[in-house]
Amino acid sequence: MKQSHVFAEKHMKIASYIGLVVGLVVLTVLIVSEGAMEIADLLLQSGWPLLLVPAIWFPTVLMNARCWQMLFQRAEAPTFFQALYAQWMGRAVNTLLPVASIGGEVVKARVLVLWGIDAKHASASAVVDKTVQAVTMIAWGVIGVCLLVYMKLDNELAMSGLIGMAVLGAGVAGFLVVQRAGIFGYMTKAAHKVTNADIFENLQDAAVEIDTIVVNLYRSHGQLAVATFWRMLALVLQSGEVWLAAYLLGHPIGIVEALMLKSLSSTLSDAAFIVPNSYGVQEGAFIVLGGLIGISAEIALAISLAIRIRELLIDVPGLIMWQHAEGRAWFRKRQSAGDSKNQQA
Repeated sequence: MKQSHVFAEKHMKIASYIGLVVGLVVLTVLIVSEGAMEIADLLLQSGWPLLLVPAIWFPTVLMNARCWQMLFQRAEAPTFFQALYAQWMGRAVNTLLPVASIGGEVVKARVLVLWGIDAKHASASAVVDKTVQAVTMIAWGVIGVCLLVYMKLDNELAMSGLIGMAVLGAGVAGFLVVQRAGIFGYMTKAAHKVTNADIFENLQDAAVEIDTIVVNLYRSHGQLAVATFWRMLALVLQSGEVWLAAYLLGHPIGIVEALMLKSLSSTLSDAAFIVPNSYGVQEGAFIVLGGLIGISAEIALAISLAIRIRELLIDVPGLIMWQHAEGRAWFRKRQSAGDSKNQQA
C-alpha cells in the first residue's frame, strides 16, 4: 500500500509537470498567434488602474477564510486571522506550484498545526473545506450554464456544460460517500494489513478520530450552510475582476456577461486541475466564451492576463509567507533539539 501510494504520488507530480509545460506552451501559442505586442500595448495603455483588478478580488480571500473557519468544531477553531493567513498560503501553493490543487490543502492544514491547532481537527476541516469548494464550484458552473441559456448564446455548449457538471457532481458525491464511510481509518488499516508496519498500526486510532470529526462536521448543517454561503458569495464577487478588467481595457461588458465569463472559465480551470494555475485553459476559455458575446480573441486574452496580475500581487507574497512559516518552524525545531542535547550533556 505504501509503495502504491508513493507510486501514485510520483506519477501525479509527473502529470502536473507535464500539465505545466503543456499549459505554458498553449498560453504562449495563443498570445503569439493573437499578437503579443498588440496585447502588451492594450495592457500598458490601461496603466496603473489595472492594479485595481486584484484589489476588487482581494475581499474574496477574507470570505474564503471565514468559510474555512466555520468548518471547525467551535472549541478547536483557529482565529480568523490564522485561517486567513493559512488559507492565503494554501491558495498560493495551489496557484503557483505544480501540486494538482491538492498540495495547498495540505499546506494550510500544516501551517495551522505549526501555530498550535490540533492536527486531527486541521486535517478534517481541510478535507471538508475542499469538498465545500467542489460543491460550490459545481453550483457556480451551473449558474454559468443557465446564463448561457438565458442569453441565448450557444445551447449546444450549454448542454455539454450540464453534462460536465453532472459528471463532476457524481465524482463529488462519491467523495462524500467515501468520507462518511471513514476514508482515513480504511486507508491506515489497509496499509497496516499489507505492510504490517508499526507506523500504520499507531496511526489507526488517530485516523478513526479524524473520520469521526469529519462526520460530525457534516452533521453541523447550520455551519455547513453558512460556510457554503461565504464560499459562493466569494465566487460571485470574483466576477467583479472580469467586469473591471474589461472596463479598464476599454471594452466594457455587462454584469451578466461578466458573471457568465467568470463562472464558466473558472469552472473549466478547476476541472483541468492537472494543469497548474490553468495556464492556457483559462485563456482558451476566455477566447471561446468571449467570442459568444462579441469580444475579440485579442481583448479576451488581455482580460485574462489582467486577471493574472493578482498572482504577482497576492499569491507570490502568500508563497513567501509560507516559506517564512516553515523556516521559523525548522529553526525552532533545530534549537529545541540543540537544547535537549545540551541538557543531556
